[in-house]
Amino acid sequence: MAPRFDPLRRDGGPRGGPPGVVVSGVAKSFGAPRAAFAALDRIDLTLQPASTTALVGPSGCGKSTLLRILAGLETATTGVVAIDDAGPDAMRRTGQIAVAFQDPSLLPWRSVRSNVALARKLARLPADRALVDDLIARVGLAGFEQTRPAELSGGMRQRTAIARCLATEPRLMLLDEPFGAVDELTRRRLNLELPRLWDERGTTTLLVTHSIPEAVLLSDRVLVMSARPGRIVADVVIRLPRPRTAEVTVTPEFHALVDRIGVELGFEGAAPAEREPAEVLRLPVGAQR
Repeated sequence: MAPRFDPLRRDGGPRGGPPGVVVSGVAKSFGAPRAAFAALDRIDLTLQPASTTALVGPSGCGKSTLLRILAGLETATTGVVAIDDAGPDAMRRTGQIAVAFQDPSLLPWRSVRSNVALARKLARLPADRALVDDLIARVGLAGFEQTRPAELSGGMRQRTAIARCLATEPRLMLLDEPFGAVDELTRRRLNLELPRLWDERGTTTLLVTHSIPEAVLLSDRVLVMSARPGRIVADVVIRLPRPRTAEVTVTPEFHALVDRIGVELGFEGAAPAEREPAEVLRLPVGAQR
């Protein structure tokens, strides 16, 4: 199905243009057949190349499961995932897909620099110390290059994991609450800095977050999921100008979008009448994009 919006398009990075992603009829159940429970039900969506899409929804609705299926780390019970008309496995093996989960999963005997550089080695890419050190600086860890994970705070370990994801210059980034363990000040800085990196490289990004303002700030589009079994029930287009700055978060347009997504999630109240209504597509079951 053709996408319903035209996100800002950027040139691809050195590893090729940004991929398009199509998810068709994906469902996922866990457990034995007679006692199976459905985590996802009939997910259909298209991610435009070089766009950033956020997934929001109640805990347990299958957001992380969907990311794992897109990464090739989980197999869908039914349905198909196509990334540039192929499956995700080959792209992940060559570092073209990068995944940042809530657990940073750093190797404890390696330094920050070594953990970040390891991603390139595993993807069989040439070493690039200048790139690695630049990414470490961009996530606010300059001066900690030789530090091991045990000597870092939880937020610093998570920032190392984010830099590691970027080290392969991936074409597709899958982020599962990557800022959950980061302090609020650093989280705000990363919310402004990291999209510039994605834009420079033309990365297609899918982000899971429980923060509605963060979803609006980072994304071209916010998909709202229902409670389990997870379905996409609303598609909210974010037409705020890029690059986005902290000032955009105090505008009426930003707050209207935050309010509208809150309504779609079942929060009480609605956006004040004087604000412009958000552009929302409500999707019946089986008609997700």
